[in-house]
Amino acid sequence: MKIARIETFLFDPGTAKNLLFCRVETESGIHGWGEAYVTPGKEPIIQSLLDTMAKYMIGRSAFSIRHTAQVIFDDFAMRRASLDLLSAWSAIEIAMWDIVAKNAGQPLYNLLGGPSRERVKVYANGWSSGTDPIEKNVERALAVKASGFTALKWDPFPGPWRSFIHREDEDHVVRYVRQMREALGPEFGLLIECHRRLAPMHAVRIGQRLREFDIGWYEEPCLCDNIELVAEVRRAMPGVPIVTGEAIYSKEGFAQALAARAADIINPDICNCGGISTMLDIAAMAQPHAVAMAPHNYNSTLVGLAATVQLSAVIPNFWLAECFINLKPACDAIAVAPLVVKDSFVELPVVPGHGIDIDVGRLKAAPYRDMGTRAGKALRSYTEEFPRKSYQVAATRTGY
Repeated sequence: MKIARIETFLFDPGTAKNLLFCRVETESGIHGWGEAYVTPGKEPIIQSLLDTMAKYMIGRSAFSIRHTAQVIFDDFAMRRASLDLLSAWSAIEIAMWDIVAKNAGQPLYNLLGGPSRERVKVYANGWSSGTDPIEKNVERALAVKASGFTALKWDPFPGPWRSFIHREDEDHVVRYVRQMREALGPEFGLLIECHRRLAPMHAVRIGQRLREFDIGWYEEPCLCDNIELVAEVRRAMPGVPIVTGEAIYSKEGFAQALAARAADIINPDICNCGGISTMLDIAAMAQPHAVAMAPHNYNSTLVGLAATVQLSAVIPNFWLAECFINLKPACDAIAVAPLVVKDSFVELPVVPGHGIDIDVGRLKAAPYRDMGTRAGKALRSYTEEFPRKSYQVAATRTGY
C-alpha cells in the first residue's frame, strides 16, 4: 500500500494562528489526515518543509512508519532534530497511522494495544484573553465551567514574557488565581501555565504563594533547555504537581527530564514530537518513573485532538489532555463529523482510523491569513515598553 500523493492545507480558524493539515493518499485510494504544530507567523515555513519532505514519501509503503521516521531523521535531516522538522514529520506520521487503521477497518486504539479507558478527559484552554482585566476573564471561566468542563488552564502572568519580574507582577498573579478560585469553587481544576518564562527565584516564590489555592499543576515554570532549573523548582515545592514537556521535542530530551526528576507530569505534543509512535515511546519511558502524561495540544480539535484521544485511550499513565475550545467552532465547520466534547470528556470514536474526516472544499474556503502585521505590532510594543515595569505592559499573548 504505497503513498501516491500528499497535499498540505493552511486553514484560518479566525484565532491567533493558522492551522496546518496534510492529506496523505495511497495508490489504493485510502487517505489519512495529519496535522503539524505551528506557531503564529511561522505557518508557511512549516508548510514549506512539509511539502519538501512529502516529495521523499511518494512510493513508500504507508505501513513503514517507524523505519521511515528513522530515514527522515538520518538522511533528510542529517541527524539534526528541530521543532520545525519534527512538526512536519508528525503530520505525515499521524496520517500514515490513520491510513493503516482504516485499511484494517479498526479504530486506531485497537491497533495500538486496545483502550485502557472508555473516554478521555480533557481540560479547556484558549478561553481567556491576556489583554482583558481579571474580572472579564473570570466571567469567561464561569462560562467554561457552565459548558461542562471541570478544569481549565491559563497563563495569569502579565506580559511581556521576561525571566525576571517585579513584585507587582507576582501580586497580580496571586490576585488573579484567588479570584478564579473564589468564583469557580474548591473542586474546579486550576492549571497554571508559566510558559517557561521565570527564573527559579521567581518561580518558587510565586508557586509557594499559590499553594493556598490548591492549584492542579504548575506548568513549565522555567526554561526546560536547562532542565535542572525545572528540577530545582520541583524540589522546592513538594506536593504541587510540576509539568514540563511542551517545549521538549525529542525522546532524548524527555529522557534527560525524567533522569533529572524534573516533573510529576510531562506534556509532549503529538503534532510536534514525531507523532503517535514517539508519543507511545515517551509514555513508556515515563511510566517506570511514575510520571503521568498530560498531552499538550495547541492544535485543532480535528486531527490534533483526534490523534491525542487515540493515544490517550491506550497509555496506562494518561492523566489529562488539552482542548483548545476557541478553535472548535471553526474546526467543527469543516469536519465531516466532529469529535464530541461533553462534560470534560471525549468519547472514543468507533469508526476506523482517527475517527474524523475533513471536507476539503470547506477547508479550502478559509485559506491562510497572514499574521505578520500582528506579530510585528507585538514586537514593536515589547520593544517600546521594555523600559517600563512589566506589570504596566498590556499582555499580547493569550494563554497558549
